[in-house]
Amino acid sequence: MTVTDASDRDDRELIARFLRGRDESCFRTIYRRHTPALYALSLRLLQHRTADAEDAVQDTWIRAVAGFDRFGWGSTLRTWLCGILVNCCRERHRAGWRFSDVDDEPEAADPATPPLELTLEVDRALATLPAGCRGVFVLHDVEGRTHEEIGVMLGISAGTSKSQLFHARRRLRTLLQQGL
Repeated sequence: MTVTDASDRDDRELIARFLRGRDESCFRTIYRRHTPALYALSLRLLQHRTADAEDAVQDTWIRAVAGFDRFGWGSTLRTWLCGILVNCCRERHRAGWRFSDVDDEPEAADPATPPLELTLEVDRALATLPAGCRGVFVLHDVEGRTHEEIGVMLGISAGTSKSQLFHARRRLRTLLQQGL
């Protein structure tokens, strides 16, 4: 049994207990397990706007709790939650959401990440990509998702995911070679 299998089984048990009695400790465990990854993804998708990333994560949890009873376990809970998060971020873009005017500082870099200048340079370049390309790039190259998973999350084909990733990488390469 892999760690993922054990985690998935544990998530199933926690969700079942939560649904039976609205057990707050079960929800708290699920929330603590998945929120850091959701927040990291949200920061990338929303160009490191911390307030907007926090709002997107909150919206994700609100929708997830409302849909726990309909979740069919066709994927892991994390994949399902990331799909909800991506949709929350996409809805903000589609609606012409006015992101917060506060000039949030990017989150502090983890010591295991590349040097801060490189990270900021890549993040600046990512911010110039269309939302679809940026989302696919982050989900594939940063989060390690497959094109099939991305397709399910974004409601696109795996081929479209591959195409958007190709265009994102080509545009990023050009921008980084030009020094933005």
